[in-house]
Amino acid sequence: MKGEGIFGGAMGTTRAALTQDDIRTLVRGATAEERASVAQRLCRTIDSAPLSDEERLVAGEILRIMAADAAEMVRRALAVSLQESPLLPRDVALQLARDVESVSLPVLNFSPVFTDQDLAEVVRLGGPARQLAIARRPVLSEVVTSALSEHAGERALTEACANPDAAFAEPALMRIAERFETSERVLAAVAFRNSLPLAVTERLMNLVSDQVREHLVRHHAVSAEIASQLAVGAVERATIDLVDEAGRAADVKGFVGHLHASGRLSASLMLRALAHGHMTFFEWSVSELARVPHHRTWLMIHDAGPLGLQAIYERAGLPARLFPAFRAAVDIYHSMEVEGSTRDTEDFQRRMLERFLTQPATVAREDLDFLLDRMDHLTSEAMAAA
Repeated sequence: MKGEGIFGGAMGTTRAALTQDDIRTLVRGATAEERASVAQRLCRTIDSAPLSDEERLVAGEILRIMAADAAEMVRRALAVSLQESPLLPRDVALQLARDVESVSLPVLNFSPVFTDQDLAEVVRLGGPARQLAIARRPVLSEVVTSALSEHAGERALTEACANPDAAFAEPALMRIAERFETSERVLAAVAFRNSLPLAVTERLMNLVSDQVREHLVRHHAVSAEIASQLAVGAVERATIDLVDEAGRAADVKGFVGHLHASGRLSASLMLRALAHGHMTFFEWSVSELARVPHHRTWLMIHDAGPLGLQAIYERAGLPARLFPAFRAAVDIYHSMEVEGSTRDTEDFQRRMLERFLTQPATVAREDLDFLLDRMDHLTSEAMAAA
């Protein structure tokens, strides 16, 4: 066929040859197959040859002719051939995006010429197949994922959430959890993302299966977040179990900060944790409430004499009536450290509770019942392991 034209070889052939031969074939080719073959060949040439600005304009006009062809086969040849090319004019890409799915999906899936706003608009108006194609793009911005979170269906959101290069803002993830709170597929895809905001993890804990919840605990260090979600009323018992794991995690400070920010860092929770031996949690909690750096808080609790603990306790705004109980717990902790009893965690926690519970009654009845239950639980575990 004539007309390697300005896109062939050294690009020295005349534009007239191109318009007279190739474009004539595109416009008047006897069959759709013939026009599609020419379209595919020209697209490959356009994508691979270095073009001047003038040549790029001519190429754009040729592509517009292809995009207006009545035959779906021709338009699809254009879409597939240039689906990843930055040379596809944006107006042509938008035209193809509104075409039938066999034409629109390749460019929606890959084309780099769309703006984030273009893609968000297609998500809003384009329907499930187009939403899915966009969800599978190699990279998704927060603008696009925000639109997906609001308008996309279950399958598209599952794909988007499973995409490691999709950027999600916290509100978008929260919206997904709200819209699909009964969809295990979507929630699992969210839960298995590489990182999650604290509030999103907390929300998921109430929605996902035990298996997914276990993944969250293992991979997102969410024992702290779970504790903050459970540290209310009757479920504080489970909170202490989770604080056990938080004590082994790196971000006790973050856990305590989240509890405080959500109004859940109670004196009762702190006392229960301390009586169970979680001194690090207690230190960070007092530091957070008193707004005193952790190292200074540590000194006042451990090395500042009998008045140091009381001074930092009062600065933290903790109830005066509970100070004797906190004082007893700290003293017991120190005495057991001197004895070298802190090496076996379970034995230490059991003995800590035993000693604490033999002190004068300075704990509220519900806290006392909780601590007694904890000691019974530890004793039962020890007997079962024997």
